Amino acid sequence: MNKWEENWQKTRKQVGWVALKDATPETYQKLGFKCGLEVHQQLDTKKKLFCRCATGIYHDFDNYDAEIVRHMRPTLSELGEYDGTALMEFKTKKQIIYRIKNDSACTYEVDDTPPFLFNEEALSHAMQIALLLKMNIVGELHITRKQYLDGSIPTGFQRTTILGIEGEIPISNKKIRIIQFSIEEDSCREVSDIRHTRIYYTDRLGMPLCETVTYPDMLTPLEAAEAGQYIRFLARSSGKARTGIGAARQDVNVSVTGGTRVEIKGVAHIKWIPKLTHNEAFRQKALLDIKQKLNKLIPEPAKWNTSWIELHADKWKHIPILKRVAKEGWKLVAINLPAFKNILSFFTQPGKCFADELSDRLKVIACLEKPNMFHSEELNPAINEEDWQKINDLLKSKAKDAQILLWTPVEDLKTAVETISERCQLAWEGVPNETRKSLSNGTTVFERVLPGPDRMYPDTDSAPIPITDEVIESARKLLPVDLQDRLKQLKKWNVPQDAYTYILRNNLMPVIEQMSAGFDLSPKFLALLYAHTLKSMQGSGPLPFGNDRIVDLLKFIKKRSLAIDILPEMLKILFRNPNMTFSSILDVIGYKQAEVIEIYDNVSTLIMMFSKFKLKKVARPGAEADWIMGRLHKLALGNVPLKEVRTKVEAAIAAEVKHA
Repeated sequence: MNKWEENWQKTRKQVGWVALKDATPETYQKLGFKCGLEVHQQLDTKKKLFCRCATGIYHDFDNYDAEIVRHMRPTLSELGEYDGTALMEFKTKKQIIYRIKNDSACTYEVDDTPPFLFNEEALSHAMQIALLLKMNIVGELHITRKQYLDGSIPTGFQRTTILGIEGEIPISNKKIRIIQFSIEEDSCREVSDIRHTRIYYTDRLGMPLCETVTYPDMLTPLEAAEAGQYIRFLARSSGKARTGIGAARQDVNVSVTGGTRVEIKGVAHIKWIPKLTHNEAFRQKALLDIKQKLNKLIPEPAKWNTSWIELHADKWKHIPILKRVAKEGWKLVAINLPAFKNILSFFTQPGKCFADELSDRLKVIACLEKPNMFHSEELNPAINEEDWQKINDLLKSKAKDAQILLWTPVEDLKTAVETISERCQLAWEGVPNETRKSLSNGTTVFERVLPGPDRMYPDTDSAPIPITDEVIESARKLLPVDLQDRLKQLKKWNVPQDAYTYILRNNLMPVIEQMSAGFDLSPKFLALLYAHTLKSMQGSGPLPFGNDRIVDLLKFIKKRSLAIDILPEMLKILFRNPNMTFSSILDVIGYKQAEVIEIYDNVSTLIMMFSKFKLKKVARPGAEADWIMGRLHKLALGNVPLKEVRTKVEAAIAAEVKHA
């Protein structure tokens, strides 16, 4: 362990970091943890929100009819100010490429046509979800523009409107307040982002999306996950929400005492929320500790500044990654950070230190792909101490300074150096207002500066839309069973809790009720058929058939008077061969029609065989019945309920023991 890794371990203890599994509510109370959610859910409509293009048509990376290239520029708000996010995006000098297919986009998507009338189907769907959230519905919809200069929307803004305010949802220990519920158009689908070029598909653009925004009422990561899950299940229960990859996304807002709101964007899975919010809370605690340390060292940060020099790249080709710098003709720059010793290696997240805060911004703002820098406090050094000493001498560094070595094309040099300096200066403020991208390992990376209120302004192309009492009451009549009642229903059916998520995520409660009533089947049996049997088969992909195919299979089983035990076995074959006839599936299983007496005639013979082979001497309790059932299974399957056969077998074994 080198001295910088020792410093990383030391600062991790100083921050008080503990693993998520070891954290308690008191851990988060001490941090002053607060969390709010922004849950986005696509609405299952036939058309897009402000045009008449079809929804749900997706394309492959190289399958497109046209490309449009754009460069985004910031505009003044109504108050004559620029939004900070817009200015940051402009600094990246990104070239935005849109790949368009004629069947999923039109001139509205590329901002050549004003918006069509608001999609009434989307309004109807969203109204039902808003009422389920106990929202107060507004009297008029006012369309506004929300500025986006990352290129995700070709117009540079997203059209959005608030449908409801001040609702609530229950979680296990309290109620979570909802600030607002909105309808908005979805953004483009990003497929590539390398250096100064970002590529989007427009197939998802403009699809109706509802957004549920909560107050920061969640005081632990588990509360945040539970609230997110409830909102998602509630939207699904309406039957009006689209399902599938990318149809639902969460943004999570986290703050701790002394910090500020940080937004974690694009949380693809609810199960990521606990780890992401836990690590973000401690990242903010680490940044606050760094702030305290820097303010002791340099009470007047305005006087702090970096210095830098350009190095001759040819003299550093002995470092493997720097061979490219000389070959490409890039600039190699050494930067001195006064009084930053032990700061670059300061713990921020698991596996990350403060230097990663700098590297992340170089990737986003200066568009320098990683690895994009070395620093003098590497946990796993790529440059030896002798080389760092040479750099120190050239920079005339002092003992308490730290150093950065970065490489960049000449056109990005100014932005790169400014980015390093700006992020270091922000360290005196503690936690910067920023949006961060979620990673599957529970850590985050910088995405952009957090947008401010200046990004919102009225949409002059869209007139207000009145919401009448008739519209609200029409939606109220279509509301499904309340989610709380569904949870009680699952408990009443004795369905194990590990099945809840699959059933509610796929809105299967109405399906289970209909099948149970139509075929006189136990709701628990059907729930486990879906949540255990089918889930284990499908893995992460979709089922290759719909519920109607399962209904047809149940009708076939009923018509042939087959025992229901055969259903899971038939489904296994159907999953692999969705178009196979049900009669053919019986042949594959090896089903043979047999009379009950024929099945039970074998029991006494099997008991004798088990005794003859002296298996009883080594058998565990119940092993004899298991052995016999294994030999009767194929003949009994579909002819007699297996539970009934088991009862007969156990009774016969007991009678044999008594007789002996």
